[in-house]
Amino acid sequence: MNDLISAIATASGAAGVAIVRMSGEGALETARKMFSRKGEYTPYRMYPGVIDAGTFRDYGMCVYFRAPASFTGEDVVELHCHGGTEIARGVLRRTLELGARLAERGEFTRRAYLNGKLSLSAAEGLGEMISASSEAQVRAGYLLYSEKLTRLGTQLQAELTECLAQVDADLDYPEEDLETDAREQIAARLDRVLKQLLALLAQYGAGRKIKSGVRVALVGAPNAGKSSLLNALLGYDRAIVSDIPGTTRDLNEGTITLHGVNFLLTDTAGLRESADKIEQEGVRRAREAIRSADVIVWLKDEAPAPDFPEGTPVITVGAKSDLGRRADCDVVLSSVTGEGLDAFRAMLYEKGFGRENDDAFLLSERHYRAIRQAADAVQAALAAVRDAPSELYAEDVRRAWEALGVISGETANENIIDEIFSKFCVGK
Repeated sequence: MNDLISAIATASGAAGVAIVRMSGEGALETARKMFSRKGEYTPYRMYPGVIDAGTFRDYGMCVYFRAPASFTGEDVVELHCHGGTEIARGVLRRTLELGARLAERGEFTRRAYLNGKLSLSAAEGLGEMISASSEAQVRAGYLLYSEKLTRLGTQLQAELTECLAQVDADLDYPEEDLETDAREQIAARLDRVLKQLLALLAQYGAGRKIKSGVRVALVGAPNAGKSSLLNALLGYDRAIVSDIPGTTRDLNEGTITLHGVNFLLTDTAGLRESADKIEQEGVRRAREAIRSADVIVWLKDEAPAPDFPEGTPVITVGAKSDLGRRADCDVVLSSVTGEGLDAFRAMLYEKGFGRENDDAFLLSERHYRAIRQAADAVQAALAAVRDAPSELYAEDVRRAWEALGVISGETANENIIDEIFSKFCVGK
């Protein structure tokens, strides 16, 4: 696995700087053949000089990271050249001519994982940061990258290991029987583990919103002011605004960012009975948007509110405050004058997302499944620990331990590992 790999580590296109990265056995020797510096290379120091790409030369920089104190855990060299596309390609081509092979997707990070430089979930966190579409996703990805979820999983595995040690003692010496107080100690440990697992599962909703955005349905009767509110929040005219009822017949969408979290706004058709088949389809789509929303914004009028899905937060809005005010709403605003818009944004963030914290988030379905399996296994063990023979619940405790190992990669299979690193770019 320590063969020499090489790839362009920066985005393609014209830029100030491009980086060609090599990792593996012979990285420094290859760099010596291409870079003008003579003599020793002090690790972690950047040297200026001339890069010889074979068919052309460029003035750039070279830095050497000595194993194991590098990102991959191997010898790593980076050649920093000017950022023209052909310059970077030429430098890369020369490294391949001198014996390196082109790195596969995510291979640098995969080597870091295989060499124990980071856990599997930390690698996923790095991927989340690179592909982030919001600051909140960057922050949540960094929590993964900094091993927060892995450390928690390891702590819970240690608790389960203590349980298994007590169970094994009972299995090894059955004639002594596991005393009642020992069973109570195991039950207490399992209960602590279960509470933390359930708290993690409760964070999955927030993690999904961070990654995919908070879905917001703007709902109301025709001419309630939904399209005007969408335009006011976006800061430009996305939806057609008219005094004619039923103007909005399809879904109009736009995205705003509040405190680093993306909110996906959907302006829906006015809810009313209509003989117009096109408007009927618009109402049907509006009801679909309501069912899938994370938060519903109900622009209130004299008509009664429709039946909203149970458990979905609803913000009632008294719109058009410049034309008349309502007192029976969560917030009163005007899309024309801007009155109440800041208060509405604050309420939308609070109701739709909540408050960000420094806890570990479950950003992926893989993490959710692993924690769910661990929680189910611990619940099964808890149900049997006080009365059943030890061997009947020991397997449940082991299943929970193995499920938590999937988070760090300790018990992840090759297919999972391949899938994760295939999502990375070639240079990472």
